[in-house]
Amino acid sequence: MDALELLVRNTSEVLTLEGSHRERAETALTPRPGACVGIRHGRIAFVGLESELPPNAVSLQTQVLDAEGGFVGPGFVDPHTHLVFAGERSAEFDLRNQGATYLEIAKAGGGIVSTVRATRAASEDDLVRLALPRVQRLLAQGVTVAEVKSGYGLDVENELKMLRVVRRLRALAPVELVPTLLCAHALPEEYRGRREDYVRLCIDEILPAVAREGLARFCDVFVEDSAFTVDEARRILTAGRALGLVPRLHADQLTACGASELAAEMGAATADHLEQVTDAGLRALADANVTAVLVPTSTLFLRMRPYAPGRRIRDAGLNIALGTNVNPGSAMSENTALAMGLACLENGLTAAEAYWAATRGAALSLGLQRNGRLAVGDAGDLVMFSCASYRHLPYHLGVGHARTVVKSGRVVLRQELNSCG
Repeated sequence: MDALELLVRNTSEVLTLEGSHRERAETALTPRPGACVGIRHGRIAFVGLESELPPNAVSLQTQVLDAEGGFVGPGFVDPHTHLVFAGERSAEFDLRNQGATYLEIAKAGGGIVSTVRATRAASEDDLVRLALPRVQRLLAQGVTVAEVKSGYGLDVENELKMLRVVRRLRALAPVELVPTLLCAHALPEEYRGRREDYVRLCIDEILPAVAREGLARFCDVFVEDSAFTVDEARRILTAGRALGLVPRLHADQLTACGASELAAEMGAATADHLEQVTDAGLRALADANVTAVLVPTSTLFLRMRPYAPGRRIRDAGLNIALGTNVNPGSAMSENTALAMGLACLENGLTAAEAYWAATRGAALSLGLQRNGRLAVGDAGDLVMFSCASYRHLPYHLGVGHARTVVKSGRVVLRQELNSCG
């Protein structure tokens, strides 16, 4: 064995997540007590006890990291974010605290369309400058991969602008960003009363332009009374799929509108939100092997009930992913730790299920077979935590415990954190 470039030692345990979502979650995490992790050429090259290291595995050139008795796991994967936008909506937050609903704010000209105005007015450079600190805050939580949606441009020029910003950010931050086209996020103001014209714009112009430049991996649609119908979403997603963009949906967030059934029909990668999902919708998603993406920070932020039925979703046999949904209107938070705590407290998941959802489950939702796991050959993305067990993460509500973050075998973040009791 050639010498390792990086070795993490002195761990309480290493969670390799080599199991399946169909197993008991504690088993699927596949903990390796006292193991060390070796990385070579940006990939996992060794997981096991230090006494089992092959001769010559460690040289004078090997960077050795001391986990100080903390646990080590794969980098978090955030499967649902809206990191690129301009402006802010703190006034709407205040209105909600006075009793206004999400739909009432949207119908009064606030909501997504207000962010669209600000984002259209911003340059690419402006949007890069604004988004970069958000990416860094995700990194500080231990996130090494994040999906990023467009959806605040809502015309050809500005949807392309947003996705080009995502491409630029990928070169500026040590977080792998996975782009999603969300041109069907809301009906832009200039198309009020002309819904069909905007759907045709998405299908005939925006989707082909994005595909030509290779700017997105997924195509997403917000299916809701205040956004797009099931039939409109079907047409847009079908057009996107024909261009090589994998379908995803914002599904059954505010109403049970048939979006989960559409996700199943389309063979979508994910159905996200699911606060109002029906039993029929769950059966359809399970039969079609669609991943459920939970974003409980949004439910909290919007002061809404119910939370997505995570226990029912898990018991139905779906893979679950967990995201922050960081965005200016319904989840202004990059706090993965808070999302994990809420997943346990409000969605009904166990600590092991929440950890799976924030790592391996999320990676699989994005089609990333070599992420969210620490098997030999996987991406050398890992986090050294200041606590000895993953169970501490949701318990210590909203507090990040990522001490050191490694991306592709390179240390990209160190934070001075005291060990947890």
